[in-house]
Amino acid sequence: MTSDILVRPELGNLVVGVDGSPAARTAALWAAAEADRRGRPLHLVHAADTDRRAYWTDAETIQAVREAGRDLLTETASTIHERFADLDVTKELSRQEPVSGLKAAAGDQGTIVVGSRGLGGFSALLLGSVGLGVAARADVPVIVVRGEGERPDTGSVTAAVRDTTDLDCLLLAAAEADARKASLRIVSVWNVLTHVGSVATMLDDLDGIARQRVLEVKALADRVRELYPDLVVGHHVETGTSTPGILVEASSRTDLIVMGRGHRRLGVGPALGRVAHALIHHAPCPVQIVPSAVVRRDEEP
Repeated sequence: MTSDILVRPELGNLVVGVDGSPAARTAALWAAAEADRRGRPLHLVHAADTDRRAYWTDAETIQAVREAGRDLLTETASTIHERFADLDVTKELSRQEPVSGLKAAAGDQGTIVVGSRGLGGFSALLLGSVGLGVAARADVPVIVVRGEGERPDTGSVTAAVRDTTDLDCLLLAAAEADARKASLRIVSVWNVLTHVGSVATMLDDLDGIARQRVLEVKALADRVRELYPDLVVGHHVETGTSTPGILVEASSRTDLIVMGRGHRRLGVGPALGRVAHALIHHAPCPVQIVPSAVVRRDEEP
């Protein structure tokens, strides 16, 4: 297989984190519907963090935490089976903290699903950071479920792309749209402020850069159509001065928005780039973050 041959990405098994919060319940039900569409099993994970807790709490408390976790997993599985009776659902009580537990459960083939918020009070700050932590560090796609659980379907999936380096991410978005029998909308934001101030920038230069972006996005759409001839694919380049703002607005008209993980390094480890960070916090629909070089492909026919 050469690098010029396109093959359809394989959508992996679903792993969803549950912590007893309403957002986690919404995420679990969303993940169940996604697993049903993919024809894949669903793996429920409750990361009890008992390895770390054991350093500062007693054995009785640890046992109570484990029992509460098992009850939560059983209750969540029961709720899912009420709606998806034939879905293969497995459960795991992890001893690790949430980010590590979810990464371990997903391995190198799964897709991780998390809610956008954790439990109330101060815990919301800690557990809400799980979505950010997993999205920044996982080596597999991560879906942060935002918005209302019963939000009406729009029949579309949106892929946010920058240039041809986002082809793998775009193909994964196409696979998601195909599984839903939905359309695919490709959006690329051309932010003029990115180029203003560079050496010898002229209006003609900016116009040329914009035209080049349009051609690149059209070429990406054409490649998707090669692989998915029955998929309705639309594409456009949006001009503006706020890339996060434009993409958050675009996410109001789609069932899922997919983008590659651009990240920046902080002193304590990786962190998401500002665009992905903004979508995870403000998009009204689920957000899928795809790390580079992650797309798994079926065998070439």
